[in-house]
Amino acid sequence: MHDTSHAPAQRPAVSPGITPAVTFACAVACGVIVANLYYAQPLIALIAPELHLRPGIAGLIVTLTQLGYAGGLLFVVPLADRVENRKLILATIGIVAVALAALAAAPSAEAFLAASVAVGFCSAGVQVVIPFAASLAREETRGRTIGNVMSGLLAGIMLARPVASLIAEVAGWRAVFGVSAVAMLVLGLWLARELPERRPRSGHGYGEILLSMWHILKRERPLQRRAVYQGFVFAIFNLFWTSVPLLLADAFGFGQTGIALFALAGAAGALTAPIAGRLGDRGYIRLGTAGALATIAASCLLAGWAGALHSLALLVVFALTLDGATQVNQVLGQRVIFSLPGEDRGRVNAVYMTILFVLGACGSAIATLAYHAAGWWGAMGAGAVLGGIVLLLFATEWLERRAQRD
Repeated sequence: MHDTSHAPAQRPAVSPGITPAVTFACAVACGVIVANLYYAQPLIALIAPELHLRPGIAGLIVTLTQLGYAGGLLFVVPLADRVENRKLILATIGIVAVALAALAAAPSAEAFLAASVAVGFCSAGVQVVIPFAASLAREETRGRTIGNVMSGLLAGIMLARPVASLIAEVAGWRAVFGVSAVAMLVLGLWLARELPERRPRSGHGYGEILLSMWHILKRERPLQRRAVYQGFVFAIFNLFWTSVPLLLADAFGFGQTGIALFALAGAAGALTAPIAGRLGDRGYIRLGTAGALATIAASCLLAGWAGALHSLALLVVFALTLDGATQVNQVLGQRVIFSLPGEDRGRVNAVYMTILFVLGACGSAIATLAYHAAGWWGAMGAGAVLGGIVLLLFATEWLERRAQRD
């Protein structure tokens, strides 16, 4: 459980916890910021030809953004334990807006990919928002707060694809990034009014903070496990959502509008986040994790079968189960790591999310390679294998606990 003796240092003196208005602002901020990582996913078939990228390596459009994000998690998010959080969040938002404008105007593949890395790197500010909200919340409602904020983040992930497809259908893919740049500026102005200050008490220098992250990872076994679980899950999630637009275009003849509507149906999976938060608060973390991981592995196999049958309805169903289970596992994992003792939630989250996004980026890279080599079944088969591996890893947790009892 969390060491509540440090709680006053994590919350504003004038409030016993986070207010609904701040929770809502954090949820919206998470959704708007994180969407920048996913706008390009359904647009690969439009961007790659114009920038002269070969189909086999077109996945770099998404992969480099996510690797940039992993770099930001490693080097930006730990600043949350040293720098006043509100200023840090606003600074990252401003830089992302500039990088998005560079994407919209990119004249070449090299310029586009470089700007993609910058967008990913500074979008890591979203992972300052989540521990910021968790630190303001009371221990007994922390899971609910995380679930509510994560519902905004997960809605942003899922809505990014249909929004990008619809804008691209009307105004071209460059307009997607231009609109997002404007949205980031508006978001920054709003958050400057809504967010309270939060000043961390850490007296460590930046170098010490970075070095301490390795010690935190070595020390906290729950952090190790939850990061690896969700990293595999996120790789599967990215594998599905990077390859399914290719299937929809090739096998179903969908244009950008059709792909957008499919992705919009998948966005309903974000509704599971608040439910998962309440499960965590009631102590059903391991049971919920087992159910989520089993559902993800099964969804990959069933989605492969649905694609082979050319059943769009079944494909939507299994997209929903995959997304819902992904969100459940994510919220339960963050419920665990944000309840670890101490005041270093920024660094804990940085370690967790860095591992998650490095593994997740591998899923994006595997997607286009597997799809072009072995079709839809090849992509979903790869996802099922990853799902089986993470289930086996989770099973070792039960064995480890049993050994400790004995």
